[in-house]
Amino acid sequence: MLFGIIFSFQPVEAQLREKAKELLTGNKVEQKADTLRRDTASLSVSERMRLDSIRLEELSLQLQQMKLNEIVLVGKLDNANSSFKNDSLRRAAQRKRIDSLRALTPGVPVVVKYDTLFYIYSPRGGTTPHTRAENVQNIIKDIGQDYSFKTDSLYLLDTENLTDIMYGNRVVFSVTDQDALWQNVSRDSLAHSYIPVIAAKITELKKEYSVLQVLKHIGAFILVIILQVLLWRATNYLFRKLRRKITWLSLNKLKSIKIRDYEFLNTHKQGRVLLFFSNLLRYAIILLQLVISVPILFSIFPQTEDLAVEIFGYVINPIKMIVKSIFSYVPNLFVIVVIYYAIKYLIKGVEYIAGEIESEKLKITGFYPDWAQPTFNIIRFLLYVFMIAMIYPYLPGSNSGVFQGISVFVGLIVSLGSSTAIANIIAGLVITYMRPFRIGDRIKLGETEGNVIEKTPFVTRIRTPKNEVVTIPNSFIMSSHTTNYSSSARDYGLIIHSKVTFGYEVPKEEVLDLLINSALATPGVLSKPEPFVLETELHDYYAVYQINAYIKDANKLAQLYSDLHQTIHDKANEAGIELMSPHYYAERDGNPLAMPPEYIKKRKEA
Repeated sequence: MLFGIIFSFQPVEAQLREKAKELLTGNKVEQKADTLRRDTASLSVSERMRLDSIRLEELSLQLQQMKLNEIVLVGKLDNANSSFKNDSLRRAAQRKRIDSLRALTPGVPVVVKYDTLFYIYSPRGGTTPHTRAENVQNIIKDIGQDYSFKTDSLYLLDTENLTDIMYGNRVVFSVTDQDALWQNVSRDSLAHSYIPVIAAKITELKKEYSVLQVLKHIGAFILVIILQVLLWRATNYLFRKLRRKITWLSLNKLKSIKIRDYEFLNTHKQGRVLLFFSNLLRYAIILLQLVISVPILFSIFPQTEDLAVEIFGYVINPIKMIVKSIFSYVPNLFVIVVIYYAIKYLIKGVEYIAGEIESEKLKITGFYPDWAQPTFNIIRFLLYVFMIAMIYPYLPGSNSGVFQGISVFVGLIVSLGSSTAIANIIAGLVITYMRPFRIGDRIKLGETEGNVIEKTPFVTRIRTPKNEVVTIPNSFIMSSHTTNYSSSARDYGLIIHSKVTFGYEVPKEEVLDLLINSALATPGVLSKPEPFVLETELHDYYAVYQINAYIKDANKLAQLYSDLHQTIHDKANEAGIELMSPHYYAERDGNPLAMPPEYIKKRKEA
């Protein structure tokens, strides 16, 4: 900027010289006028006065012109001084800003073959410091392969705003005023200090690309390959011995692994597992050798050295990323563990309360003991859902589009395929809190009768008297009627009933006594309340009576009916009363009665 200010004074100085020349020219004109005046001394007085007036007018015009020129020159000098002051202030402000940034802004190093030559702090035009550093690194490497290079081939080309470090017609690096400000030196001094550094590095590169160095690199390349082959052979030899050792162990030393009576792994399977892991270890070691040897091979030659670093980065960068991700994930993992254990112990507390309610040690008005376990299952499910919702943001990759897309896809599949399952779950909840039956109750669902052995959120299982297990969806239970025998038996006593037909010739009192005595003689029938008989139908040839008796154990319903019928049959035979079931016709013309002979004999004897 200072050079620009100095250059701005040059037009002003030139104008001053021009005006001085004009004044000198004016003096010459005046001298000529004096000569002309002497020549015109012989003129008349009127003519001399006319000439003098013309001369006075010319002098006044010249005076005015000089004043105008003076004003213009003064204005330009003021502008030049103001520009110089502004540029000085601007440079001072830039220096102050750079001084404040120097401690916080790291420079971009120019690194060639692991040597840092200098640092670049400022951009140039639209080029960032990083791009400038990469450009000069590539140029120096290219020049280093030029065998005709000499140290005096580098020179400086100074322009108004830049100082270029040149090699022939090629610009190696351009030093700007901003670069000089960052280094606290002048631009020219900074450029001169870079030349020996660049020349020394190019000379060093020339040595690396010499024929002798190439031969050394080839020798090192061959040596590394030989060592790698020897390592492979040694690795394979050691693992062959290891396989033989494993085979010997499986035949002589290893013992079967058993879990109670189950043989989890016999010696043969253990040997196969050990051989598998030995092969896996061998491949891992060979891969590790390749990961180390391949970058070494590429790093031997300068032309492929950058490729070696890149290949090594392919292996190291993922490992670094994984390790870094693990360490950065530790706080989230700690939060997940805290949430998990908090929910876990909360569920244990709810489970303890449910157990107390189920055992009727804790009683809550309006809350039945059989609700305890289903309610606990619902609360546990909700708590687990809440835990998953809290943990989800802390899972790795939860914010990625792929993770969210998979979650949406799984939710869509579940929602499309679980409409029936959800209907069964809702029906199961309704059934639980409606309490139409409990585990162990004797019920009848549609055409199925039996004892409830299991209730799940989806289905209910019933064991029939024939020992058949019938699985019924809960949605079907909600849409059909349910008959619960055990509930009435527990609360009021279940009434079993059966129809029996007798002829009209048998007195009604005898029939009533017969049926009531038969019910009371049946095991399992309650004496209080007493059994009772209803005369339900009157047919042409017989009357229909219904015996009703109370029982408490609905699980023995089939056996109680069988015992009741057998007792009625026996009691009727003992009383000499014919049963008109099944219906049949008999003419009383001396034909025998429809009962066993021994009972007929007893009747005659009576």
